[in-house]
Amino acid sequence: MKADKPDELHEATARLGTERLSKLLFRLSAPSIASIVTISLYHLVDTLWLGQLSYQAIAAVTIAVPFYWAVIAIGDGTGVGANALASRRFGERNVEAANQVAGQIFPLTAIFGVVFVIVGVCFARQIASLLGATPDIVALTADYLFFIGWGMPFFLFRFMSRNIFNAAGDAIRPMIFTIVGAVVNAVLDPFFIFGWGPFPEMGVGGAGLATTISGGIAAVLSYYFLVGGRSVYRLNLHHVRPNLHIIAQIYRVGLPSALMEMTETVVFILFNRVVAGFGSVTLAALGIGMRVIDLAFMPVYGVASGLLPIVGFCLGARLWGRLWSAVKQTSLALVVILGVATVLLEIFAPQVIAIFNADPELLAIAVPGIRIMISALILIGPAIMFITTFQGLSKGWTAISLSLMRELVFFVPAIFILPRFIGLNGVWLSLPIADVCGTIIAGFWLYREYRLQKRSGIWDNAPGTKTIPESIPKGRSMLD
Repeated sequence: MKADKPDELHEATARLGTERLSKLLFRLSAPSIASIVTISLYHLVDTLWLGQLSYQAIAAVTIAVPFYWAVIAIGDGTGVGANALASRRFGERNVEAANQVAGQIFPLTAIFGVVFVIVGVCFARQIASLLGATPDIVALTADYLFFIGWGMPFFLFRFMSRNIFNAAGDAIRPMIFTIVGAVVNAVLDPFFIFGWGPFPEMGVGGAGLATTISGGIAAVLSYYFLVGGRSVYRLNLHHVRPNLHIIAQIYRVGLPSALMEMTETVVFILFNRVVAGFGSVTLAALGIGMRVIDLAFMPVYGVASGLLPIVGFCLGARLWGRLWSAVKQTSLALVVILGVATVLLEIFAPQVIAIFNADPELLAIAVPGIRIMISALILIGPAIMFITTFQGLSKGWTAISLSLMRELVFFVPAIFILPRFIGLNGVWLSLPIADVCGTIIAGFWLYREYRLQKRSGIWDNAPGTKTIPESIPKGRSMLD
């Protein structure tokens, strides 16, 4: 198909600057929330099946999580940079430039995919030991890493392409691809884990193989719709050739995001190693707790993916009032959602954990652990929105600085100091302490950015400020 003219925008993309904000945020966020919640539900089902094997199986997969997070850090970090850049080009009504941005995810997937396949497949046992696996679960962890290692290119492409679709205002297709992959994964899990029917009994490795197969299916669907003229983009061969200038622009925002998530991965490895000092049953308790918390936390990622293209588009179109109104609405909505989730999990923590494994020793550790860890959950949503806003404003280094402050200044010292005085409860308490401190700092810095922006005069004569319902009249602000 022929490429769109530079001054033409697809209707879904144009609505980033015109549609009522509450409706637009729901339209962009709901599919992402649905897809991410589906992934979280899959992980819960995965943990449920593994719990039928032993708590060591849950502990083994928990230890392997940072390796998968490292892949997410590269894939999603690259995607965030491409999202911010492509949405900005759409805001400038430069569709050809947006096509150039989208095409770069192909060579980047190939490069990083080969690296992670080699690391995951050839050095599985060494990685398991590095991640902190206790002697009784090293072999199980290595088995899992070996099989998911083959799926790394699929996961990378899925995360990058999801952001590319979102940049154009299309959140439906990524949701469908993710749900299809998660459903396939959940269906295949018991067949490969327990050897149902003609399938071999593979245990923990079977869970890894099911994940790789489902990731491949989701990646193929993303490829088919992205390059087949079934999206806003019209990609030709010259768009997918490596363009160092565009790649540099992508990583101007994306590299800080990738480093931010990679730092979180390293911090989680440290967290795992500290927890492992209390035994593999404590690792299993952490694994179950994190899966349950993830389910409550998933709306945050979905709303963030909906906010990012709006901020990028409004930056390119200079719709300042609309931009800040979107930040306020998403932050308040997440406070309500996470507040409800906190109350429910505090009350029903024993019943929820017992679904996965009712071992009394496990329950005695996991129940108080999850209750302490979620005590500041309500603050995480606004903190992520503040950081996402800086990413959309192409201030990636500010975003990473705020995230690193939460991780390195508050969390890491707490995780090493508190357990010395109050034992395992100190491990769990380090999370809410870091969340509270990190949210206060990020909120203050974003408000400073907002005030500096207003005082700079860029709000004067901004296009379209009088035609958009949520726009803020000159001289006033939704945050005043």
